Amino acid sequence: MQRVVLFGPPGVGKGTQGGRLAAALGVPAISTGDLFRAHVRNGTDLGRRLSALIASGDYVPDSVTNTMLAERLAEPDAAGGFLLDGYPRTADQVAELDRLLATAGVSIDAVLLLAAPDEVLEERLLKRAAEQGRSDDTPEVIRHRLALYHDETEPLVALYDAADLVLRVDGTGTPDEVHARLLDAIALREPTTSK
Repeated sequence: MQRVVLFGPPGVGKGTQGGRLAAALGVPAISTGDLFRAHVRNGTDLGRRLSALIASGDYVPDSVTNTMLAERLAEPDAAGGFLLDGYPRTADQVAELDRLLATAGVSIDAVLLLAAPDEVLEERLLKRAAEQGRSDDTPEVIRHRLALYHDETEPLVALYDAADLVLRVDGTGTPDEVHARLLDAIALREPTTSK
């Protein structure tokens, strides 16, 4: 597994699991949310434009996200593979990712879908807000982000299901338990992808 998409709703643990899983796979973890927040933190022109969108929980326009991702995938450390967290989130982003990878003569190896009930996700995000002071983790924004995920991003799973790429993993429990499940899912998949 060299090119993996980590999919799931806000609060399911993609950030926590993405870094651990990328290290286990020997590839960089690429989080579009982290890229956006870095622009905001660094006060770039793009960061100033993104700030209001991030605070409200709305999606960043595809054109901006696609450009940032293309630039990141062009960096040398991503040449041998990557783990994507937070991308793709729309059908246009799926098409752009397919185009970028086809140009490079590669494709996605697996889509790991982490799932948990909305109540668990809301609780996790409120806890994160208290611990980290994230302005995009208020109850209203959390509900908005979950609704956006269910309406716009969750349906994309069907596109990857059609290509037999989706591995479903229970995202509840401790980080160690979820990490073990992710590794088990990949281990079960490996023989199929290496044929």
